[in-house]
Amino acid sequence: MARIHLHLLSDSTGETLENIAKAAIGLFENVEAIRHFWPMVRSEVHLDRIMEDIAANPGLVLFTLTNHMLRRRLETRCRALGLPHVAALDSVADALSNILGQETRTRPGRKHILDEAYFARIEAIQFTIAHDDGVGHDNWEEADIVLAGVSRASKTPTSIYLANRGYKTANIPLVPESPPPRSLYALRHPMVVGLTVSPERLVQIRRNRLLSLNQAPETAYVDIDKVQDELAFARRLFADNGWPVIDMTRRSIEEAAAAIINLFNDRVLAEGDGA
Repeated sequence: MARIHLHLLSDSTGETLENIAKAAIGLFENVEAIRHFWPMVRSEVHLDRIMEDIAANPGLVLFTLTNHMLRRRLETRCRALGLPHVAALDSVADALSNILGQETRTRPGRKHILDEAYFARIEAIQFTIAHDDGVGHDNWEEADIVLAGVSRASKTPTSIYLANRGYKTANIPLVPESPPPRSLYALRHPMVVGLTVSPERLVQIRRNRLLSLNQAPETAYVDIDKVQDELAFARRLFADNGWPVIDMTRRSIEEAAAAIINLFNDRVLAEGDGA
């Protein structure tokens, strides 16, 4: 197995850079990438400390530094050490610059944008945690997205993933014996999305959940007929209200979240066109 040190330097949170590195490494087989993650690199003193670790663990240096002085200092030090170094977004930014006929933003503006995105994500995470499993329905109108589905349909992990992407997300379990609050049907700002899953897969997920809690694995909670009734109730609710539906049977959380974000963006675009 090939082994490589990967140094990731960013003057912000570094989330974009980390995703780029993860995707690039995924293109290769039998590679062990030892990632050294350096977010919030905003001073020469900080950069010099990082360079000591890079010199001790030579490898590929990926960076997204918008401060020209820091960039030049990093590139000079990497060349002196004979290390490959790549500005991860430069080629894309250059292409966009040529097409748009604009220069990229300077550091102050870019920093402001990234900081706004960071704090918006923190706010989204806090909102989502406070509105899990049907809690806080009185202020669901503040959400961007509301996920509805039967128990163990992956509502919570999908909500948390969406929150990490900056979307305020609430979720509610659908139980035939306990109808959802009426406020769910009156929401105007949030996009309500139904999550569903095949009965067989849902039974398997629920049974594994019971086993992990050392509970009896054979209850009404995993009875196939009961599960089918629950799912039919949820599907009728989705159809009656015209809510889009995501089938979680063969989707990962990341795939489901991407599909939901696409739906959300389409909705925003459609509302903009209709304005």
